[in-house]
Amino acid sequence: MRVILLKDVESLGKEGDVVEVRRGYARNYLFPRKLAVEANPANLSQLEAIRRRKVKMEEKELAEAETLKKRLDGLVLEFFKKAGETGKLYGSLTSKEIADRISQELQREFDKKYIDLEEPIKDLGEHKVKVNLGRGVTATLVVKVLPEEVK
Repeated sequence: MRVILLKDVESLGKEGDVVEVRRGYARNYLFPRKLAVEANPANLSQLEAIRRRKVKMEEKELAEAETLKKRLDGLVLEFFKKAGETGKLYGSLTSKEIADRISQELQREFDKKYIDLEEPIKDLGEHKVKVNLGRGVTATLVVKVLPEEVK
């Protein structure tokens, strides 16, 4: 019997796969647990429509990530922080603060989870910060941390 998997099933396949299984296995295990549906023409056409929508959505997300990358690459953000004589900050510059500034620059919401900081910035000077936009798209921006007295 051919079935369409609704969820990943170990040793059988991934979500959306059309696989051949024994009738009893499908009827007694897969169908009651809503892991699969019968692969009839109606369900197969519905699966194909879902796949097409998913591909369109992925292409749209990739295009959005690329346009965002163009806006973020080379962007210079300046932060004024209190610092000691040795150039160490009192506190640190976090990814949340950088995300808030990017939100202001882009005039849209920007989440801190996209900013790839291994640890908060604790020194004055220029720092390159990577921004992971998803779908393998990464932008690099420059963060300048200046002493507060310079204002």
